[in-house]
Amino acid sequence: MLNMQVTDIGSREDGKIWHRKLVSTKYGVLATVIRNASARQTKTVRFLQVAFDTTGESFLAGDHHGNIYVFDISRNRFKLVQKTGQACTALAFNLRRTTEFLVALADYSIKCFDKDTRQLVSWMRGHEGAISSLSVHSSGSYAISTSSDTAQLWNLDTFQRKRKLNVRQSVGIQKVFFLPHSNTILSCFSDDSIFAWESDTLSCKYQLPVPQDGPRIHYKTFAVTQDGKTLAAAGRSNLVHLWCLDSGQLLRVILMPPKVKTVRSLDFLADSFDGGSNQTLGVLSQDGVMRFINIQSCKQLFEIGSYEDAITSATICPKGHHIAAVMDNGALKIYDVRSLSPEISKPPQPLLKQVTKGNINVGLCSKIKVHTGAGQRPVKTSGRRIQSKILQPAVSTLDDKENDLPNGLNKKRLQALLRAFGEYPAKYRMFIWRSLLHLPENHAAFSSLTDKGLHSAYICLQERYPIKSHKLQRGLQRVLSALAHWAAVFGETDYLPLLAFPFVKLFQNNPLICFEVVATVIVNWCQHWFEYFPNPPLNVLSLAENVLAHHDKELLQHFVACGVTSQLYVWPLLETLFSEVLMTEEWLKLFDNVFSNHPSFLLMAVVAYVSCCRAPLLLCTDKKDFEYFFHHRNSLDISAMLKETYRLMDSTPADVHPSSALSDFEPLTHGQYPIFNKYPTFIVEYQSQERERIRQQEVEYLRERQEVQQLHAEAVRQQAEFEAWYKQQELLLQGEEQRRRILQEEETKLSQQRARLAAMKRELKVKELNLIDSARRRFLKHQQDQRSVQLKRLDDEIQRKMALRDQETAAAVQDIEVRQMELDAQRQLFEQQLAKEQERVSQEVRAEVDTRRHRAEIDHFTFQNLIQTDGDISQKNKKMLEESLAEVGQMEVDADWQAEVNKRLEKAEERQEKQRERLVNLSKQTCAKEDKIVQLMLEVEGKQWDDVVAKQAELEEERRAAATVNAQRRSLISQETEETEQHHGKLQKSLEDLLNRQKEKRLRSPCSSRGLLYKPQNETTNTSLNAQSDDCFSLDRGRGELDSKERELMQEIRELRTKLAARARATDFISPSTSSIHSH
Repeated sequence: MLNMQVTDIGSREDGKIWHRKLVSTKYGVLATVIRNASARQTKTVRFLQVAFDTTGESFLAGDHHGNIYVFDISRNRFKLVQKTGQACTALAFNLRRTTEFLVALADYSIKCFDKDTRQLVSWMRGHEGAISSLSVHSSGSYAISTSSDTAQLWNLDTFQRKRKLNVRQSVGIQKVFFLPHSNTILSCFSDDSIFAWESDTLSCKYQLPVPQDGPRIHYKTFAVTQDGKTLAAAGRSNLVHLWCLDSGQLLRVILMPPKVKTVRSLDFLADSFDGGSNQTLGVLSQDGVMRFINIQSCKQLFEIGSYEDAITSATICPKGHHIAAVMDNGALKIYDVRSLSPEISKPPQPLLKQVTKGNINVGLCSKIKVHTGAGQRPVKTSGRRIQSKILQPAVSTLDDKENDLPNGLNKKRLQALLRAFGEYPAKYRMFIWRSLLHLPENHAAFSSLTDKGLHSAYICLQERYPIKSHKLQRGLQRVLSALAHWAAVFGETDYLPLLAFPFVKLFQNNPLICFEVVATVIVNWCQHWFEYFPNPPLNVLSLAENVLAHHDKELLQHFVACGVTSQLYVWPLLETLFSEVLMTEEWLKLFDNVFSNHPSFLLMAVVAYVSCCRAPLLLCTDKKDFEYFFHHRNSLDISAMLKETYRLMDSTPADVHPSSALSDFEPLTHGQYPIFNKYPTFIVEYQSQERERIRQQEVEYLRERQEVQQLHAEAVRQQAEFEAWYKQQELLLQGEEQRRRILQEEETKLSQQRARLAAMKRELKVKELNLIDSARRRFLKHQQDQRSVQLKRLDDEIQRKMALRDQETAAAVQDIEVRQMELDAQRQLFEQQLAKEQERVSQEVRAEVDTRRHRAEIDHFTFQNLIQTDGDISQKNKKMLEESLAEVGQMEVDADWQAEVNKRLEKAEERQEKQRERLVNLSKQTCAKEDKIVQLMLEVEGKQWDDVVAKQAELEEERRAAATVNAQRRSLISQETEETEQHHGKLQKSLEDLLNRQKEKRLRSPCSSRGLLYKPQNETTNTSLNAQSDDCFSLDRGRGELDSKERELMQEIRELRTKLAARARATDFISPSTSSIHSH
């Protein structure tokens, strides 16, 4: 088996990755890292994600429990840097600050940690689905996180989200990432559309055309070369598209081998001498194998992983030196690329080359160059013929022709090469084996064998030979079943799984080759093994014992003395083909020599193994020690053993040599496999019949046993049901009794609680009645207080109204007395009017003369004022402007003042209106009685008014004559005035235009204080004039009768006012009582 270093980090937080000096194996694996949950448990914690830093010497790895480790390959150290507590879905380790890294977690968040301080730097949220990838800009300042529904651009200096890309639900996002050393962002969607964006402005630069020809690829994975010029895309097919990002055109389509159905991952392998235009592309397919191909020549260079040890995901370091792969079993493998392919990272060939003469001597190393059409290892290309180029020697002999092998190889040259190096190159071993064994590759015949299905003898193979790998288990069953269908004896051979297992493990990916190799080994190297079936081949064992007796009689005698036969020291080595006692490399080296020599070489190898181990064997005396020795590995130099085997082959006499009893190598026939019947058929048939009979008996026994078990199970079930039913009935009775007891207790408690509740209710009722009584008393007292307060208020109101009525009555009496005094004064004036009539006439004449003189003076004064107006006009203009400005300001103040005055006047008018309404009724009654008095007074006045009218008519004629003279004089003055006004009218025109608008506003505005104050005065004046006009009549006639009627009228008014006051008091007393009742 393969020796490789496996490191279990367990619960350690730091340590070494490997514990021995770093030596790369031929498969390129530096170390395999696993993590078991604990020392007692074998449950492995799976690694999930891997991310390299910019140097390529360190990488992060996150496991299923949320632990993040840093692996430093150059220092051979690992360290636990964070415990997140949940699985990670993506990692990034190439930030600007080299000690920080990003982790995308299963809760759809992103956290930034510092690996040195183990502190949380930032916590970014915003995704609603699992984050599938993290892409960091080459500067390390920006990052893009991608989920199926959105992609978000983050600023890693502030850890704030800069932009967010949302898409429709029907079109999902596959991946969004930065191009290397560029500000371009590529976004790839599920409909195979690819867009390029400018990272600064987020404007679309270009779109790659979606391929229309051929089947749809369904892009799932993408990779870009380090120079950012070539894009590789693949998905649900075995096609890989290469795009040129500069031209936006599809460069080529690479068709992967038929084994590749879908592509899981793509990654370019960096080279130190390609200038960033990477030529090697790693393609991880669904079978867990990652194949590295040259995108120019489309040749496969090497591969990692296998069907048994499948790779889940792989990450290549930026320098192209290492590969970190997460395996299907959860382990982490570190590969050295330079060990996998020495051609990688080699400097280019020098431009100057020297012409040399070729060596034509026999040298196998310079005469064989094998090239495969697809660049794969021979074991992987079973379905195609492998093309090869051979440097033929100048002379071809007959012996060479006899030793020619398929595919252009020569057996003698291979034997010489084997003698020189001890083994074949690992890269070409399987290819050489296939050529040495002359495998026919009969696909149809093998398919007919496999179509028969699993053989009955190997259906339960896993019970006898448990294998951890299910794939290897199925492969072993398939090969053994095909052998059993080919020959019946192989279905009865117990040791056949031990014999075939090494070949199944080597050729597990190609069952056809595995079957033909095992069949060839059985036909040639297992000759005469089945003649004594089912016993061991005593004839073959005797051949080996004869050789041992000839070369080492002492050892043979020791075996005989200890009772050890050839069945104990030869047969265990043969039936397992040395797989139990040799390591993988040793076993391969042995069979390189076995397949290159005569079939007797295997028996000689058994004798050589015993001879090389003679020292410890001579020390053994117990039979169990011998059994243990030949079934376990021992410290043996395989090269010395092979040397001893060749010595035995050359020095053994012909009569003892096994070659005399064994025939030469015979390959399998083409088309159909040969018939294998070199065994006692009757025994095999009898055994098969017995086996079939036993199998039928076992089936019958199992059927009867199953029926008995079913009956027993049914009886047990029924018994259990009966017992369960009885127990259930008992439980029901017990439960019923318990419930009755509980009910009685509950009823007792309930009655007690009801008694306590009734007592509490009585207490509460008494308290409630007391509270209601106290509340009622308090309310009655409150009502009494309110009634007393209302009565007091009513008394005060009555007293106030009585005082007011008394005041009004006193005022009315005073008014009447004043009216009486006025009537007396008017009566006295009328008495004096007759005496003063003559004097009044004379005074009117004098007044007329004074009036005319005064008018003349006014006319003269007006004429002088018009003359002075021209001089004062400028001062007046200024004064008018100042007055207008002051009046504008005053108007604003007046407006506010008027609003306040209006409000107060409205309130006063409301109060006056109420008082007027009360006095209206009284005034109507008073007016009715006053009308009677007025009628009497009008009759007296009518007689005197006739005399007054006659005298006024005479005075009117005189006034008209004087008015005519005054009109003529005024016309002359008006003409002079008009001429003067025209002279200064023009000067005042501009000022008048300016002030007219303000005057109009002031006159029209209701806010003028002068108009507001003037209005009530006019109303008062008009009222007084009307009153004077109404009351102006003569009292000379019927004076005594008028006085008596007036006294009666005043007495009736007093009585009427007394009644109204009493009625008002009653009304005021009733209305508060009603309002208080409604309020309560």
